[in-house]
Amino acid sequence: MGRRLPLNDAALPAAAGLACAVASFAHSDGDHATAIPALSLHRRKGPTEPLHCIYSLGLGAVAQGHKQVLLGGEVINYGPGQSMLTTIDVPVISHVTHASVREPFLGMMLTLDSRQIVQLAAEMQLPHSAKQIAYRPITIETLDEFLLDDLVRLIKLLDKPGLLPQLAPLIQQEIIIRLMAGPHGPQLQHLAAHGSPSQQIAKSVAWLKLNFTQALQVDDLAARAHMSPSTFRQHFRAITGTSPLQYQKQLRLQEARQLMLSQNIDAGNAGGRVGYESASQFSREYSRLFGAPPRQDVRRMRMTQLHG
Repeated sequence: MGRRLPLNDAALPAAAGLACAVASFAHSDGDHATAIPALSLHRRKGPTEPLHCIYSLGLGAVAQGHKQVLLGGEVINYGPGQSMLTTIDVPVISHVTHASVREPFLGMMLTLDSRQIVQLAAEMQLPHSAKQIAYRPITIETLDEFLLDDLVRLIKLLDKPGLLPQLAPLIQQEIIIRLMAGPHGPQLQHLAAHGSPSQQIAKSVAWLKLNFTQALQVDDLAARAHMSPSTFRQHFRAITGTSPLQYQKQLRLQEARQLMLSQNIDAGNAGGRVGYESASQFSREYSRLFGAPPRQDVRRMRMTQLHG
């Protein structure tokens, strides 16, 4: 496995206010959407099973409990008072590692707008440190008191629906500005740097998300990114932790799983909808990723949701 990022226990007391804010709205186990479309709140009363998912551009923060994320061969742990910035859509395996009924896991996720990041990066006079710092798709940093305050204010704004349309965008912009000026800043600068490999791979990932049902020609993606196929594959794996073909496969299988869960369609139809021509290949690759055949996995997921 890769390196293990340390937890910062000194951040525990500072996260208490954030924990109170999350707990006041997330009363039960689960993932809670909010009146702010970019903001979701999360609560778990115990450790969870590892879950395959795609992390998108956004800022996650843990207020209470601990979580582990596997990105490729890297183990990433983070806990109270720490933030996780994801700058590109990446397939990961994540799960809550420490939580109890008395002290549940409490966290939040705020999706970020790439266009706003690029615009603010152009307006802000920031030191050009990104070139000296290697690009990483996921980074962990301790939340400073100002960013913590911004997050708490954003959550508490849910109590004032009349002010949401005016104030939420301002606080979200302030959060991005603080991220740009803080330890996460160099990674956001990489994202905003025109023509950089990370930006080109981000564009390729965005194309794949929209076109994952189509047959994938890696050479065409490489040409669109102005790279040779070998260089493109190298950068793609370095940034996402997987190959373009494996990335497409995970997108297909994640979508098929969601279709079966939400629309109650069978495995054959789900596989066909996401681009599989062979039902047996779909079932085989699904089992390899999720650890069980489609029908068994969906039944297990529904039981987990029912008793969660």
